[in-house]
Amino acid sequence: MARKTMDCRSLPSERNCTVVISGEEDEVLELAAAHAVAAHGHTDGPELRDGLRGALRDQQELDAEEGAFVQLIEFHARDLGGFQALTEQWRERIGREGTARWALLTADRDRPDTFVQLVAFPDFAAAMRNSEHPVTAEFAKRMQEVTEGEAGFRNLDVRQVMRI
Repeated sequence: MARKTMDCRSLPSERNCTVVISGEEDEVLELAAAHAVAAHGHTDGPELRDGLRGALRDQQELDAEEGAFVQLIEFHARDLGGFQALTEQWRERIGREGTARWALLTADRDRPDTFVQLVAFPDFAAAMRNSEHPVTAEFAKRMQEVTEGEAGFRNLDVRQVMRI
């Protein structure tokens, strides 16, 4: 059975809660209901649990397959925290309309203040829908405020995945 996850960031919230719960479906549902009551003031019952059940997602791993698409973004920043905060804002605002599967943020050991982000999509078309989304367009514009110089982009089609 696939592990399930519940991410408060994907649900409407006045508290901007960042709790993520992961496990078997019944465990996640029970913990999410308890959290909704204790932290968000909801009343436990069938309506709450139906809503939570609808928000459950299969837990995603950093996975890729042939035909997937990966965008590599290289940028320079003295304050990585500004970029990370901007990324979190993008994630909250795009919500379920985002098409990215996962992202990795890496630091170049040999070039200080140089970072590379890898963002994976199911395919090129999904990446283009993401790029054309107004929230992503705003993110790209604001990214220039927290990085130095122009970011470099590489568009990569996944040809082979090796499990090692």
